[in-house]
Amino acid sequence: MPVSSLAHLVYTQGLTEIYHMERKRTFSLEVTPPTDVPVQKAMEIIRSKVVEPLKKAGKLRNMAVFLGGVADKLTQARLALQGNFLLAAIIIYLLMAALFENFLYPLIIIFSVPLAAAGGVIGLKLVNLFIAPQPLDILTMLGFVILIGVVVNNAILIVHQTLNNIRYEGLKGQEAILSSVRTRIRPIFMSAITSIFGMLPLVVAPGAGSELYRGLGSVVLGGLALSTVFTLFVIPSLLAFFVGKKGKRGTRET
Repeated sequence: MPVSSLAHLVYTQGLTEIYHMERKRTFSLEVTPPTDVPVQKAMEIIRSKVVEPLKKAGKLRNMAVFLGGVADKLTQARLALQGNFLLAAIIIYLLMAALFENFLYPLIIIFSVPLAAAGGVIGLKLVNLFIAPQPLDILTMLGFVILIGVVVNNAILIVHQTLNNIRYEGLKGQEAILSSVRTRIRPIFMSAITSIFGMLPLVVAPGAGSELYRGLGSVVLGGLALSTVFTLFVIPSLLAFFVGKKGKRGTRET
């Protein structure tokens, strides 16, 4: 008996495999954003302009939507780096508290970290505007973690020299701070300028593979440049609030 007498054949297209996750049928849509669109921005566009309108229209009823693949890995890496950023800040604070034998002065020094983070964001924005589109990838995020250990050095120099002026030179609060900034401004600018010009080729040098380290270099360069300038004004101002009259050589602050 021929098949045509039992069924009517229609040639069409269909799935060759049916995927399941936790005994629920699933299907995947692969989206490749343009090279000039960061993955994070592409995720936001998909959520706001695709997923949310479909949910409001009721077309995703009894369905769940997940962003996976590179987007999922980016989210995991971002959360991990956020934890590492906070952990690095806490470790540096406790280390300085042990070295200074004081819990107040490390807080003043740590205040330079937000300034550096703002400078890193500005540096990344300038690179996107004038050099080349640079996404917020893993290496770029790592630059913010590196900034924590780099930008505190200038503040440490000012605070440490101020305490030495008070303890061993017999200077008073504001006089000790002014003397500290006056004697430390040259080494601060020397170290900052050499670091900035050392990082500059990572940002402006063209060529194959330059996009890998351009984001990291722009974050470190921008954060270091902005924090160096503002540290000379913000850290002495904060220090002046907490440094009162100090004793002479061999005495400790109360």
